[in-house]
Amino acid sequence: MLYPVWTNRRCRHLWAAILFLATFWTPTLSNDKRPNFVLIMVDDLGIGDVGCFGNDTIRTPNIDRIASEGAKLTQHLTAEAICTPSRAAFLTGRYPVRMGMSASGHNWRYFPFVAGAGGLPQNETTFATLLNDAGYSTALVGKWHLGLNCKTSDDHCHHPNKHGFDFFFGTPITNFRECADGAETMYVNTRSYKRWRNACVAVFVGSLALLLLKVIGKNKMSWSAVFALLLIAPGLWIPTRFFFSHRLRRLNCILMNNDKLVAQPFDLEDDMTPRLLAKSLNFLRENQNRPFLLYHSFLKVHSALFATEQFRGRSRHGPYGDNVEEMDWAVGEILKEIDRLGMSENTFVYLSSDNGGHLEEITPEGEVHGGWNGIYKGGKAMGGWEGGIRVPTVLRWPRQIRPGTVISEPTSMMDVFPTVLRLAGTENPEDRVIDGRDMMPLLAGNRTVTEHEFLIHYCGESLAAARYRSSTGNSVYKAHYMTPIWDEGTGACYSAFACGCENSWVNHHDPPLLFDIANDPSESNLITPENEPKFAEIVANISRGVETHKKTLVSVESQFSLRKVLWRPWMQPCCNFPYCSCDLNETSPTMEKLLPVHEPTSAVPES
Repeated sequence: MLYPVWTNRRCRHLWAAILFLATFWTPTLSNDKRPNFVLIMVDDLGIGDVGCFGNDTIRTPNIDRIASEGAKLTQHLTAEAICTPSRAAFLTGRYPVRMGMSASGHNWRYFPFVAGAGGLPQNETTFATLLNDAGYSTALVGKWHLGLNCKTSDDHCHHPNKHGFDFFFGTPITNFRECADGAETMYVNTRSYKRWRNACVAVFVGSLALLLLKVIGKNKMSWSAVFALLLIAPGLWIPTRFFFSHRLRRLNCILMNNDKLVAQPFDLEDDMTPRLLAKSLNFLRENQNRPFLLYHSFLKVHSALFATEQFRGRSRHGPYGDNVEEMDWAVGEILKEIDRLGMSENTFVYLSSDNGGHLEEITPEGEVHGGWNGIYKGGKAMGGWEGGIRVPTVLRWPRQIRPGTVISEPTSMMDVFPTVLRLAGTENPEDRVIDGRDMMPLLAGNRTVTEHEFLIHYCGESLAAARYRSSTGNSVYKAHYMTPIWDEGTGACYSAFACGCENSWVNHHDPPLLFDIANDPSESNLITPENEPKFAEIVANISRGVETHKKTLVSVESQFSLRKVLWRPWMQPCCNFPYCSCDLNETSPTMEKLLPVHEPTSAVPES
């Protein structure tokens, strides 16, 4: 008599084993459906520099493509109008003030030297850490600027590898002006540098006067005292000038491969963009069969401006336009590789800028090297003005975001944190306040009003402005509690290279300056008690939101104290002491060859 195969004893054992193993395979099969993430951050890109946000003279077809195939966020906001605190908030979903990543008492709201002790605190949790714990492969390529060391030149306590990134290739700081060969540091344009220079000049002139009085017999000081005074000013000024003009490039402009120093200083002009791009493309290829998160953080379009030969002189806006167009080309190469590997449907692509365009970035010859913020007032470093905190943002995920989606509701860069975690099947940490909100209900069309009733805008540790979006109506109100003091007749702090946050830099407003951002995005029409009967009610609602926010704050150590940001010689990374000079081939001869990339010329339209 014949029996069905599943009644056979051996077959029953086989089926039992298969079912048992399937219970372990099921989570893996489910995890394979989790999206990949490609998060692209541009440095200092103005919202007016991008085609899909209204620019018709700079070519950005690849960024525009993301918007047309996905969504454009027209009111996407940074947590602060300057890079370091903005990036800290992006990675953690938290206001910088919660982490000590906000300056007070000085205008260094970023880390000016690699050899400083400040950085993203080790007890902060990034989305890279949580995704890494969930089985994702993670990489950061490009700019970090969230610290490196704590006590020595190689403890790497703030390094990306300590914050969830399996792989890091880039610079731990940023692309300062002095990183271009022969360029002058930006610090020569700051008020502090000018005050120090003027003080040294005053001391030297005073010493010359004392010498003259000694010569004519009107000064009873000894000759040795007079000559000692005469040497004080040069003794103070010459080392300062040498450090900032001749040594700073070699000390600051370093390139790392994980924890290894591979270039000091790095070379911008010939291959920086292709080199960083090749690392990202290689990561995509190596991780195409497992979930991954790639954070490609451009050194562009921050000065020093640089472009490969194929892009120099191609745009209608000089070196700055060349940089934007080369950056867009690199974005296109990443998209091409995602498409080629068949990962488009399952890859969440996000592109934004860490803050608005830098209006004061102008060369001594008058050439504009900073971005354009379109109709929005202000720019980089300027507290709560829209031009500094409203950034060009596009994203794409075909599985849930319909092509051509436009979101005009207020969203924050901090929202990326909970959005990424939810899509990856990971929960928000419960041991801390998360200020970001999941964007997917807005992006998928399941919600029409933002979850952010209030958004707070800081300038350092100071409250600059607050944004209020009622659950009803179409208005979005913003109250400015302080605004920067611009150079007379301008809309920026050109004499100082960037606006500050301290009292001498700002005007305080009580009652606050009030605008309806939804209907007056250029902040041109001031709302007053005379033209708005509900003025007091609106301001009271915003004050309520500010007070509620303040109650959630706890005191933490500042990462921007002078003790932490100033240069420490013993913490200076150096690939071959005392010269501190090397390049990729000298320091890492066994390093894998950079993979070839698509020819830039194929993506560059004729002018």
